[in-house]
Amino acid sequence: MTEPTIFKRIIDGEIPASIVYEDDRCLAFHDVAPQAPVHILVIPRKEIASVDDLTPEDEGLIGHLFLVIQQIAREQGLAEKGYRVICNCGEGAGQTVFHLHYHLMGGRDLQWPPG
Repeated sequence: MTEPTIFKRIIDGEIPASIVYEDDRCLAFHDVAPQAPVHILVIPRKEIASVDDLTPEDEGLIGHLFLVIQQIAREQGLAEKGYRVICNCGEGAGQTVFHLHYHLMGGRDLQWPPG
């Protein structure tokens, strides 16, 4: 049996997190190693390894995640100056936790390209 990811353990309440939003479909919390003044992870409660593992039935969930990201960005004061939403897909792109997640980052000017 595969070990649960750290995100699954956060969802299950086994590991504490600084939660900023949660509902029946997703959870959002501060990253423990922030790369910007505001760095929040938004994850679905459903276990999906990466973007590459999405199915047509996940379409509504993904739309919901982006509306939650928008809401959090506004609540965190990021919407006026701008923010970045990042999703790494696969090890070669820097994905280290294989549970779909979006990084919401802002609070300073962000450079491009990022990596």
